[in-house]
Amino acid sequence: MRILVVASLPMEFSSILSHAQAVEKPRLPVDWVRSANIREHEFLLLANGATRRRAGAALDAVWDAFRPQALVSTGFCGAAAPELGIADVVVATEVAWDGQRFPALPVTGARAHRGLVRTLDHIAGSREERASLRAAGAMAVEMEAAEPAERASLAGLPFYCIKTVTDLAHETLANDFNGALRSDGHFATIVVLREALRHPLARIPELFRLRRRCARAARVLGDFFADCRF
Repeated sequence: MRILVVASLPMEFSSILSHAQAVEKPRLPVDWVRSANIREHEFLLLANGATRRRAGAALDAVWDAFRPQALVSTGFCGAAAPELGIADVVVATEVAWDGQRFPALPVTGARAHRGLVRTLDHIAGSREERASLRAAGAMAVEMEAAEPAERASLAGLPFYCIKTVTDLAHETLANDFNGALRSDGHFATIVVLREALRHPLARIPELFRLRRRCARAARVLGDFFADCRF
């Protein structure tokens, strides 16, 4: 099966690629793209920046060339449910966006939490916002999944949403990542660092902590892809 996988950052694919064979870099107009085989499936992996709009642009760029038979949204997420821990895997039952809900299929062969994943146009940085999202039914929050979910629904294709947690429901982020998000879906590192230096005791340790968490979550995500069955 040809499976098109969309994330926001190349780092989210780092461990997945360690389990893949025949990895190549196709010449396609996406920020980052790799083709690879994992077991019996042919994957096209795309990282085109954060936000639903950037995910849609990536899908437009490769759809006709790849002709997917299934779509997957993957990468990092924030916890809305308090029972989720760092690097826990969430496999969506549904993806919600702006009053719409799109179904997502389960995968077999690997352990994960199941629940509603909510797509936002920003990072849910406060515990108050995450508590509100939890009260509305969300297990986890992220910024891209609704676009491939909607495309899969319109095309009649299977859709899966597999995410790993990098920040917890009770946490409020000290750094303002939303203020550093550029129109191309990438975060302006210089802006993050400049603002962190204004409040170094709170913000710099958070940056190091987040980096460690992302590395761990990426490893877990790769192992999950190696074990699960679509």
